[in-house]
Amino acid sequence: MKKIFFIFLLSFSFNLIWENLHFYLYAGYMGGTITEAILLRASVVDAIIITFLSFPFVFIAKLRNKNWIIIFIGIVVAILIELHALRTERWVYNEYMPIIPILSVGLTPTIQLGLLGYLSYWLVVGIKKAKI
Repeated sequence: MKKIFFIFLLSFSFNLIWENLHFYLYAGYMGGTITEAILLRASVVDAIIITFLSFPFVFIAKLRNKNWIIIFIGIVVAILIELHALRTERWVYNEYMPIIPILSVGLTPTIQLGLLGYLSYWLVVGIKKAKI
């Protein structure tokens, strides 16, 4: 359970940084301004998603060498979240958001869960092996 806790903490930290760096690519959130509270809540939700994505790789030994799957699953989950949020107008991109053709979703939110999920998992597993 210690690994799971550290994955959550790392992914929360990474997501908070990510959210603060890329919120400039959005025109708004639910018709209003994007506040620090919204970014904080998004970071917590992203950390929870990443923590759940990591469960099988932490607890099932056969999956530990296939942890790259976290990237793929994270990207798929992010695409589904983006499609839903855009269709329901939960958030809106501005003209600076790089858009993935065909999918019509933003590049930075699409890679966020996969990249930060894998990085958080890898750092915790690496730290555990080194017994730091």
